Amino acid sequence: MKDRTPFAIGGLWENWRHPESGEWIRAVAIITVPSNELVAQIHDRMPLILAKSAYERWLGREPDPHDLLVPFPAELMAMWPVSTRVNSPDNASLLDPAA
Repeated sequence: MKDRTPFAIGGLWENWRHPESGEWIRAVAIITVPSNELVAQIHDRMPLILAKSAYERWLGREPDPHDLLVPFPAELMAMWPVSTRVNSPDNASLLDPAA
């Protein structure tokens, strides 16, 4: 975010038991939406970023909050070039635009 605040992305998760081993597995999926104008410079999809006002609806019991599945406003976001080294969690400091 431009103001450097944390943000939430939409996703789904499910626990299921492996039929052969009996082990419990947690599966997770990040929901994507079409890109906004900013992210469209690099990709045609982006993670669903939820406005703080939508957190309760997303996490609640509403069966189909489909109207939340929209691109986040580009004017609230910032983007800068980063090295491909960001693909390793050992290099998290590379995400700092001042680095």
